[in-house]
Amino acid sequence: MPDGSIVQPEKAPLTLFESQKKVHPKAVKGVYRRLKTLTFAVLLALFFIAPWIRWERGGDAPAQAVLFDLTTPRFFIFWIEIWPQEIYYLTGILIVAALGLFLATALAGRVWCGFACPHTVWTDLFVWIERVFEGDRAERIRGDKAPWTARKLLRKTGKHAGWIALSLVTGFGFVAYFTDAPALARDLATFQASYESYSFFALFAGMTYLMAGWTREQMCMYMCPWPRIQSAMLDEHSLVVTYRADRGDNRAPKRKSQSWDERRAQGFGDCIDCGQCVQVCPVGIDVRTGEQADCINCGLCVDACDSIMVAQGLPTKLIAFDSLAAQETRAQGKTYSWRFFRPRSIVYALLMLVIGGAMAWSFALRPRLDITVLRDRAPLFVALSDGGLRNAYTFKVANKTRQPRSYALTVSGLTGAEVKVVGEDESAETHGATISASPDSVATYRVYVTAPKANVKAASTPLTFHLTDTGSKDQDSHASVFLGPATGN
Repeated sequence: MPDGSIVQPEKAPLTLFESQKKVHPKAVKGVYRRLKTLTFAVLLALFFIAPWIRWERGGDAPAQAVLFDLTTPRFFIFWIEIWPQEIYYLTGILIVAALGLFLATALAGRVWCGFACPHTVWTDLFVWIERVFEGDRAERIRGDKAPWTARKLLRKTGKHAGWIALSLVTGFGFVAYFTDAPALARDLATFQASYESYSFFALFAGMTYLMAGWTREQMCMYMCPWPRIQSAMLDEHSLVVTYRADRGDNRAPKRKSQSWDERRAQGFGDCIDCGQCVQVCPVGIDVRTGEQADCINCGLCVDACDSIMVAQGLPTKLIAFDSLAAQETRAQGKTYSWRFFRPRSIVYALLMLVIGGAMAWSFALRPRLDITVLRDRAPLFVALSDGGLRNAYTFKVANKTRQPRSYALTVSGLTGAEVKVVGEDESAETHGATISASPDSVATYRVYVTAPKANVKAASTPLTFHLTDTGSKDQDSHASVFLGPATGN
């Protein structure tokens, strides 16, 4: 400046937010990579094939082996048929699944996240498609930084076309569990599907493309609640991916001319700081910095590190599935033996066994008919001209068979009670009635129960409805009440 003053450079504004850095997982070979590939192949085959399996149930029942029919509504899983009033079976399944997740976490951390979580499975597929079109990690990084050219545009277009194709197939796979798969494929292809089918197909396809293609590890790190919950499930014996700092540190690159004896004499460990464990990690963390909630226990860093150790002529398992108790025991010069049977694993396993066994027992003994009785609230009762009292009920019977059924309806608990079904033959026996139900349906009837006023001793008298299948002799009952005037009126 002419006046000799000094111009201070402008300081960059202070920010507490760091943009998410894109993770480019590197391809790796090894035991855990093969295990992941095998697991993913089995899970994907089950997901895409199950809706196409046929299962004849007879009558007008759907012939799809696995179908969550929301129009009937019924849940069909091979020979199992779950009705809406049996939703407690679904609750039991979810409880057992949650306990299974707790048990898996107690044993091996986020192993579910690394090997069986649907988001991990689809993300791995999307990364594979990306690798096919854009190359492995180093080539993808260079391509992202390079200016746009026809070749780069072609690669990006191919990748996104593959992502969209897989998303569309996935969207169809999801919707196929809620409607007949062959009919859905035909209707979608001929533009004759319902608005709901197209809407959910687009929703599932779009979310697959967004979550597996764009959010990826951010789903595991920021949106999924399990990393924050799993810490309460772990103990000192849980197997998690760990780095043996006592063997690896101090870490530094190794020169070719440098022998291992020289390195160790200088205080360096077995880790040559190659960064391969970070480069193959699908969530982009460095396991060498200690246990982290974001680690999904996929074991790919173990494969990467083992390959480097083998190339260097050193023992493997510098990074391995290990427990804090094992590390502490070895540090004391003792031998460690991993234990499956621990208090929390025993509790989880027993709870799964008890709840699963109770559900299986209940399902095996569940009746083929089910009744529901709702008593009218207004009026509470009707006084008849002959001096009798009458209560009205809405009576529903669920016929869970594939044949039409006829039932005998009676009541007990109130002397002299007579049953009349609206619409049935009025000349029929008054102490009971005969009703029917179509196959696989719920029949609804209006039922009147009449009793002499002298026999109604209280304002509320227990009353039980009994239903007997006239063919199979299956029975069911439902407790209710018969209301009358207060005692003394």
